[in-house]
Amino acid sequence: MTSVSVKPLPILYSFRRCPYAMRARMGLLLMQRQVELREVVLKDKPESLLGFSPKGTVPVLVLPNGQVIEQSLEIIDWAVATNNSPLKPPSSAEIQLIATNDNEFKSSLDRYKYYDRFPEHDQQYYREQGLVFLSQLEQQLSDKLYLYGDEISYSDIAIFPFVRQFAHVDLVWFEQADLVQLKRWLGSLLTSEYFITTMTKFKQWQPDSPVVTFGATCEELL
Repeated sequence: MTSVSVKPLPILYSFRRCPYAMRARMGLLLMQRQVELREVVLKDKPESLLGFSPKGTVPVLVLPNGQVIEQSLEIIDWAVATNNSPLKPPSSAEIQLIATNDNEFKSSLDRYKYYDRFPEHDQQYYREQGLVFLSQLEQQLSDKLYLYGDEISYSDIAIFPFVRQFAHVDLVWFEQADLVQLKRWLGSLLTSEYFITTMTKFKQWQPDSPVVTFGATCEELL
């Protein structure tokens, strides 16, 4: 009898509600890249995660060859580069927009959400700071379904988890805001099959947990 070797899967350490981990999972799912998912509870981080990445943040992707990828965008880049998919590498304009999201907007988002930690200004001030970027996205979406055309792009999945988080700080305000195209865009992504699958709940990973696969199939659902 000839034995068949099973190629090990990349291991993804993730946390369901983290926007960085969220966009990494979304990218892997869109590229149909199957991984072994290890759901992390941030206040109870497994030693194996810290062994691969001492900084202890997620997502972290560990490839079968031992390479460790610690940044969400680099995980998406890996998926785009290793699979024939409709998603293309980001254009220079997309890279710039994502950088604005990850820097200026993320800073405003943190201060808006946790305004009591930043007493220099009130919550409305920080919301207005974030609204600058949201208005830029509103303009970007004025004549197309997604940020850079009528098909989902790299920048859409990189940015929308942070817009989602901003919206949820005060949903009443967001629903009343004059951001018609942005709300339509966000709603279409949040109700997509890809996002619903991305947000599937999994049990916290333990060293003796059964393998959970994510990507082409999802198993061991909670």
